[in-house]
Amino acid sequence: MSSKNLISELEFERTSTQKLLERLPEEKLTWKPHPKAFTLGQLALHVATIPGRIATFANNGTTTAEVLTDHPLSEDKNDILKSFDKSFDQALAILNNADETWDTKDWSCFLGEKEIINWPRPVLLRFLMLNHWYHHRGELVTYLRALGIFIPSIYGPSADENPFV
Repeated sequence: MSSKNLISELEFERTSTQKLLERLPEEKLTWKPHPKAFTLGQLALHVATIPGRIATFANNGTTTAEVLTDHPLSEDKNDILKSFDKSFDQALAILNNADETWDTKDWSCFLGEKEIINWPRPVLLRFLMLNHWYHHRGELVTYLRALGIFIPSIYGPSADENPFV
């Protein structure tokens, strides 16, 4: 697997993610569906920053578990939207500069001195930049649905929007 092959998928998913983030109700960014859940703002910022964060982790070659699992809160919709643009551009820049040598290097995650994950960079990008992103984007859809926000079309019609009519 080549990291360059992920660029078109990343670009394809940008529109759906952008549409969801644009529908965030700013007055509800502190809302959460359960005491153990992220707030809407925290989840939205996480979704917004996954591409750039994970691509940067891959590029650096190492990350700590503390940094990997840090999920800051945002109560500012504009900040979330700007963070998404910055994150997306950062991911594209890293992937566009990746070459065969870059793809052969591993990424490691450490908990203290102990290495807890060691994956080739393209595997990290597939699992955490893309699959993880889709998971949390789906979670964001459920948050918005619970708040009564219309859900945009993502891969086809939603209950609220049909791009085919």
